[in-house]
Amino acid sequence: MSRRGKAAVRGYGITGWSRAFVGVMEAGADHRRITGARRYFRERHVGGLQISHGLVTASVRGSQLDPFDVRLETRTVDPETVVALLRRTGDADALLDLARGEQPAAVGNLIAPTEPADVVSGCTCPDDAPRCTHVLAVAFEVAAEIDRRPTTLLTVMGTDLPQLLAAAQDDDTPAAPDGADNTPLLGDDPYGDRGLPPPTPSFPSAEALTALDPTVLRQALRATGVSLSETAEALDDLATYYDVLTQRR
Repeated sequence: MSRRGKAAVRGYGITGWSRAFVGVMEAGADHRRITGARRYFRERHVGGLQISHGLVTASVRGSQLDPFDVRLETRTVDPETVVALLRRTGDADALLDLARGEQPAAVGNLIAPTEPADVVSGCTCPDDAPRCTHVLAVAFEVAAEIDRRPTTLLTVMGTDLPQLLAAAQDDDTPAAPDGADNTPLLGDDPYGDRGLPPPTPSFPSAEALTALDPTVLRQALRATGVSLSETAEALDDLATYYDVLTQRR
């Protein structure tokens, strides 16, 4: 039977950071609610998803006519503390991996929630369970966003990549003794090897038109359709344009 036109099955929890978030949200929830939330996620019952620093809001179409409003509030992380811990464990370069779109475990271990109390949830539905079906459905939508864009987890937990990089670039450590390495974390070390880049090489000035073989240049001009009588004029024009480009006039 042809599968043409059949919608692709939606997924979440594909990446490590996404699974960590889902694991905390599902902790303590019963199987019935988790199963129902997965169905709501697959059938796109979640709408108006808004993810801001430390806060997620959305509406979920459930068993009643009007949708239910869901709110997730997280314990936020402090960028300076995260950077300090990365320095302490020697994982400062993980921020560069994050900037490249990866999900470094060293950063995830410090950013992602680790226990249910890290995410306080609320829903306008009559279910008084801590994680109702609608809350879980929104959590699955957030997890799918984390799969697509890892920095979503940073936003959920109250920070972002620019804040982390800014904290890493602040060199507020005391001056090191003579001969000691006091290189900032990222300021002069964009590739994470803690070494300064080499100086920009200098190049000798060159006269491009003089260095060219005039015979080859004339042949090239002729190949473009320039007549023999116009070749000299074309060479003069090239010299003029070269002077303009090199700002010698």
